[in-house]
Amino acid sequence: MADITVYGAPWCPDCRRAKKFLGEQRVAYEWVDIDDDASGLATVERLQNGGRTIPTIVFEGGDHLVDPDNQALARRLGLTLDAKRGSYDLAIVGGGPAGLAAAIYAAREGIDAVVIERSALGGQAGVTERIDNYPGFPEGVGGGELADRFIEQARRYEVELLSALSVESLAPDGDDVCLRLGNGKEISAHAALVATGSTYRRLGVPGEDDLIGAGVHFCATCDGPFYRGADELLVVGGGNSAVEEGIFLSQFAKRVRIVERGPKLTASQLLQDRVLNDRRFLVQTDTTVTALAGKNRLESVQLRGPGGEETATPAAAFIFVGLDPNSGFLQSNGIDVDAAGFVCASNCFETSMPGVYVAGDVRAGSTKQLGAAVGDGIAALIAIRSYLQAHHQIAGH
Repeated sequence: MADITVYGAPWCPDCRRAKKFLGEQRVAYEWVDIDDDASGLATVERLQNGGRTIPTIVFEGGDHLVDPDNQALARRLGLTLDAKRGSYDLAIVGGGPAGLAAAIYAAREGIDAVVIERSALGGQAGVTERIDNYPGFPEGVGGGELADRFIEQARRYEVELLSALSVESLAPDGDDVCLRLGNGKEISAHAALVATGSTYRRLGVPGEDDLIGAGVHFCATCDGPFYRGADELLVVGGGNSAVEEGIFLSQFAKRVRIVERGPKLTASQLLQDRVLNDRRFLVQTDTTVTALAGKNRLESVQLRGPGGEETATPAAAFIFVGLDPNSGFLQSNGIDVDAAGFVCASNCFETSMPGVYVAGDVRAGSTKQLGAAVGDGIAALIAIRSYLQAHHQIAGH
């Protein structure tokens, strides 16, 4: 899979989509910008008999796809998109750490489970450059490597894993739950676990997508220690999370620059006082990030503030402008969510729909940490086991 070449251009949205999909699947590829590479453009024209449609994706062996959608690309990569059966004991929606941990425990309990992941198995952990705070790895571990270990363990227990396949809706179906899938098919399960996680809001500026994990981060706890001794780190955002993370980062860098687009920080007054009265912090309000630049690694950040344009050169930029729960497919199905869209649950992880449980970052009140997500998945599975024993005579063990 490493011998894949994507021919495209930076202005092409479908090129960005294809690159994002390959990146999420942790598939290595070479990028050729046909605007700057005449031989690349010639290759595209040759493959298309004079056409110039992009992206054109060439695979090992020479076969190629022209502007494929994600499903076509997934099938070419050999991903499993179709469920083997129409019914299961448990359907796990989301293949990140919470979902995979639940799947492993389900298999050990004799619960027949399927995992359905709309993107790539492993979740956000899988696309994190390095994880330094997960127990059992004193030297840290690559996010992709840790995700692969989760996946390998689930496969060892013969859990059915589907990726690049979305769940469009959940609905009661008698005593079961009916799941409508993105491929138009439906499956039913005695119970369902929603472990779809959340997505860090991005800035949407040039250079951001290409530098995520390479100097652009969304978790100070995860990635801050890699920048110990840095002259400067940049934090984007002015709320409680951003300022708290900035304070955490101050132990690693000589200076932390906090950039807030509004006229003032919105964090609690106590947090504001801490950073505004500490010379290690530079706070810039009414300031926005307009571009991130660097080749393979963040090199500079373009800012626009009251004084005009400015270029900062932090060792890394940490973006904290909010989290969006991946719960949109639930909100028309009568499952209770909070004001921000995170799924509400009882102490036993059960949602407002009987037989549907929730775990991990998408759960209201979760800590958004990898270790906690794993614990959530396991605890939710134990609650699901009790539900299945009571309502469907599934013994477990």
